Amino acid sequence: MPMKELKPEEWNENVFRAVGRDWLLVTAGDREGFNAMTASWGLFGELWGEHVAEIFIRPSRYTKKFVDENEYFSLSILPDGLHKAHAVFGTLSGRDLDKTKETGLTPVFEEKAPYYAESRLVVILKKLYAAELAGESFIDRETDLRCYPEKDYHTLYVGRIEKILVRG
Repeated sequence: MPMKELKPEEWNENVFRAVGRDWLLVTAGDREGFNAMTASWGLFGELWGEHVAEIFIRPSRYTKKFVDENEYFSLSILPDGLHKAHAVFGTLSGRDLDKTKETGLTPVFEEKAPYYAESRLVVILKKLYAAELAGESFIDRETDLRCYPEKDYHTLYVGRIEKILVRG
């Protein structure tokens, strides 16, 4: 079934479920090299007069290199039947194995950022902003201690939504 394009205002999905339960695949790179990772932290909304998504990537993640080196990245949601692929994308490193081959998913390079053909939703984003979270900026010290015991703070990326594709 082909994907159809939606305007951001037409996308009507519970983002708490989409991000927190269904999870996102963050993918960046090109045919020469790309990587994807599972993300369960993210935001969708309005910022700077733009429709945006925000994601957070720890410095140790291999995908961070690809997001840093490319102007575009994608966020995808897999259908429920493929949810188990997140175990590979979330726990194994693309430095050590080919996650695409391991999961049997099909990369697509037709947009400005790669994504997987099996996705039920794809959001193509242009990077607008990146900044490292800072421990001293936490007002709630408990969150800092709980989420960053190793002080390996995420980088926040803000991307302008260029395109939303949905299955069916």
